[in-house]
Amino acid sequence: MNLNHVNTIDEVIAILETIIIESEKNNDPMGYFAALYQKVTINVKEGIANNYFENGPRMEQLDIVFAKRYLDAWYSCKNNEPVPLSWQRAFDLSTNYWPIVLQHILMGINAHINLDLGTAAAEISRGKNLADLENDFNKINTILSSLVHEVQDNLSAVWPALKYLLKWSGKVDDFLVDFSMKLAREGAWKYANQIANVPEPEVQVSIDERDQRVADIVHIITKPGMIAAIALGIIRITERGDVSKKIQILKKPTV
Repeated sequence: MNLNHVNTIDEVIAILETIIIESEKNNDPMGYFAALYQKVTINVKEGIANNYFENGPRMEQLDIVFAKRYLDAWYSCKNNEPVPLSWQRAFDLSTNYWPIVLQHILMGINAHINLDLGTAAAEISRGKNLADLENDFNKINTILSSLVHEVQDNLSAVWPALKYLLKWSGKVDDFLVDFSMKLAREGAWKYANQIANVPEPEVQVSIDERDQRVADIVHIITKPGMIAAIALGIIRITERGDVSKKIQILKKPTV
C-alpha cells in the first residue's frame, strides 16, 4: 500500500474500511482498534465540516499525517516488515486469547496517542507555532474519549457481565478509560513540544526513544493487577460472538 497518495480524510476512511473488512474476514482482533479509529476519523471529518475545530484545513492535515502512522504500521506488520515497538506490542496481542476487546483497543490507543499523535502534531507544526494547535489537539482527544466510553457502553449491552464487573470494581473502570485518556493526552502534548524543538537530523532518534518508552508501559494494560485481571478474565470467558461479530458491534454508528 502506497500511503504517499493518501491526501484526504475520505481516503483514510476508505483504507480503514478495507482493514476492517479484512479483519472481519480473518477474525483478526487487530480490527477492533481499526473499527474505533474509523469512527474517530468520521467524527473528525464531521467536526471539520461543522467548524468544531479552530482551523479545519490544518486539522485535516493533522488527521491524515496522524492516520498514516497507524496505517503504515498495520501494513508493515502484515508484510512482515519492521514496525514501531509500541505498535508491535499491540499487534502481538491479537494472537492472545485472554485480552478483552477494550484491552486490544487501549493497546492501539497507547501506541497511536502516546507515540503517533505528538509526532504528527510536531511534524505539521515544524517551522510554525505549535501552541496554536493545542486547542484542536485536545479536541481530538475529547472525541476519542467519548467514543471509548461509547464502546464500553455498547459492549456492556451485549455482554452484561462487563457492566456488572465494571460496577463491582472501580479500579477496572479506571483502567479501561482513565489510563488511556488522562495519561495519553498529557503525555502526547508534552512529547509534541519536546520533539518540535529537536533538530531535523535527530528527529528519528527521538521517535525511537519515545517508542521504547511507550512500549515499556503496556504492562499497565496487559497486567493491571490481580483484582482487575480476575474481572477481565471473567469478562473474556463470558463474551459472546466471534471477533467478526464484535467488530461489527464496534462499527455501529453513534445513536
